[in-house]
Amino acid sequence: MWHYKCNSHSAFSLARGHKMIVCSAVAAEFSVFSHGIGVRLVTTQAKAPPQARQKVALKVSMLSPGFIYEPYSPRQQIPFWQRWFTRSGWKRTKDDIILELKSAYAIAKLRKKGYSKKQFYEEAAILYKEINTLIANGDKTSLRKAVTENMYSALKNEIKLRESKWSKVYWEMIVPVVKVRTLRARLIGVDRSDLEKVFVQLTLEILAKQKFEAYNSEGAVVAGDKSKEVLVRDIWVFEKSLFHEGAFWRLCGRIPT
Repeated sequence: MWHYKCNSHSAFSLARGHKMIVCSAVAAEFSVFSHGIGVRLVTTQAKAPPQARQKVALKVSMLSPGFIYEPYSPRQQIPFWQRWFTRSGWKRTKDDIILELKSAYAIAKLRKKGYSKKQFYEEAAILYKEINTLIANGDKTSLRKAVTENMYSALKNEIKLRESKWSKVYWEMIVPVVKVRTLRARLIGVDRSDLEKVFVQLTLEILAKQKFEAYNSEGAVVAGDKSKEVLVRDIWVFEKSLFHEGAFWRLCGRIPT
């Protein structure tokens, strides 16, 4: 069900109740600290015939892992004394350091491929506006190119649900975005024998001013007010293959805020 909230996925938040994180049946964790911190390897769980395994590997490597690796969630603050003078605090500090090292390693890997934070943030802001506009317009054909397969399936269902309740929506983003920052970076490997074959996922916090209004079949306003700007905080996960020539960033998930 759609909800109009200023801290939603967007000013016209879609289907709050369902899970945006799609778990893959072919995922297994393989962390390699000697060759790369926190690289998750996508493999097949069941013992399938060699030909079938090759098809699965090809499909995974060419499309998308199909899940968000270690979805971001805010770390609860703990008192100074607890962090430094208790066993639980020491463990928490170690866990926090490992999380940061994984992000640092993923960013370092990206930089070797020519990554620029400024350029990526500009591209992410454009994608954010483009995808939200496509959702508002119900343009499923164009939307397919901007998101991963699992994300497309979820958004298609959201659009269908929206269209069953509202005849039309107006959405506008006030440019430029207020703020963009990276919350997490992760790598997902697809080949045990070649750690260069990885996907990267960057989790971004995006703050933007937006306008929204929804109409019924008679053209009457039933939600929102396009004369008012609303500050919206979203957390989106963008994904890109680092081993395919011409690969580009796509939206692979949204994390509830």
